[in-house]
Formats: sequence, C-alpha cells, structure tokens
Amino acid sequence: MANTPSAKKAIRKISRKTAVNRHRRGMMRGQIRKVEEAIASGDAAAASAALQSAQPEIMRSAQKGIVHKNAASRKISRLSRRVKALSN
Repeated sequence: MANTPSAKKAIRKISRKTAVNRHRRGMMRGQIRKVEEAIASGDAAAASAALQSAQPEIMRSAQKGIVHKNAASRKISRLSRRVKALSN
C-alpha cells in the first residue's frame, strides 16, 4: 500500500488512466467484433462498411498506446483481406 502522498497520487492517476484505456480498448474490440460478425454473416457490403468505421478506431487506439502500431496495422490488414475475399 502506498504511504507517501506522491505514491497515493500516482495510484489515483493510474486508476483514471486505466479506466480510459479500458474504455478505448473495449471500443476497438467492439468495432472489430462488428466486422467479424458481418464477415460471418456473409454480407460483403455490411462488412465493408463496418471495416471503414473500425479502421480509424483501431489506428486511434494505436496512437493512444492501447495497442502497438504494428499490431493495429496487422489487425486492419487481416480484416481487410477477409472482407476482400468475401466480396470476390
């Protein structure tokens, strides 16, 4: 347990930041889930639209440090490849 005032303040700051990061990560995962559900349903138009809305959210998460930028690019690449295969 933190004893010094600075350590107590650090705990408060970390808990606020954790809450924000958890929310952002959840938003990103929800967008990815929408794309995957559209792919699973076989609807190419819905999958493409979901990917268009998910892409900025994933990259925003990378900018904020929620996920690594290469991981975000990899997620987008794999999702777009699956959407493209669905439309063909």
